[in-house]
Amino acid sequence: MSPDMINLLVKSLGETCYMVLVAIVLATLIGLPLGVILTVTRKDHIMPNALVHNVLGAIVNATRSTPFIILMVAIIPFTRMIVGSSIGTTAAIVPLTITAAPFIARVIESSLLEVDRGVIEAAQSMGASPVQIIWKVMLPESLHSIVLGITLALIALIGASAMAGALGGGGLGDLAIRYGYQRFQMNVMIATVVVLIVMVQGVQSIGNTLSRKLNKNKLS
Repeated sequence: MSPDMINLLVKSLGETCYMVLVAIVLATLIGLPLGVILTVTRKDHIMPNALVHNVLGAIVNATRSTPFIILMVAIIPFTRMIVGSSIGTTAAIVPLTITAAPFIARVIESSLLEVDRGVIEAAQSMGASPVQIIWKVMLPESLHSIVLGITLALIALIGASAMAGALGGGGLGDLAIRYGYQRFQMNVMIATVVVLIVMVQGVQSIGNTLSRKLNKNKLS
């Protein structure tokens, strides 16, 4: 590839990293409390509330079942209201966050449900409040599993960010569409695919390593 195309590739990689990293942070900040609420409001848990659990579960399921490309178009007015535009890397963060948050919520819920009920009951018997049980028992015990789940969400966001490029979101997806597909530059298409594969492999390796380390620390 020419130096100009390499510069474009580096710029697009930076845009993708920006979109994905900001979106995963925001999605985790939203998904974590949602996942905790979904868990503790179950009928057999520490704060049972059928109404909250069912309504919140329905909202999460509805958002998760909406394909990203449709979601991105459907919330264009909301995106404009939040960031002032529906085009560009910053605008793409809004639908990326919305699509990842319910996924992370379900990941958190699944991880928290793996915590041994005996440990929770022991904390209750010692007079721990629900908030203390959540922060000092449930989350620390399931942290290694949560890390793996967020790793999966991050990988899914990398793929979604490529789709966002088709609608003016920028990043590697936009580069692949504009140059690789529309201008028939196969070398650009191959380069973007290779970069995406390397990103996914790197994220998965880091996530696996961190999860193993957290699990070993917990067992020790």
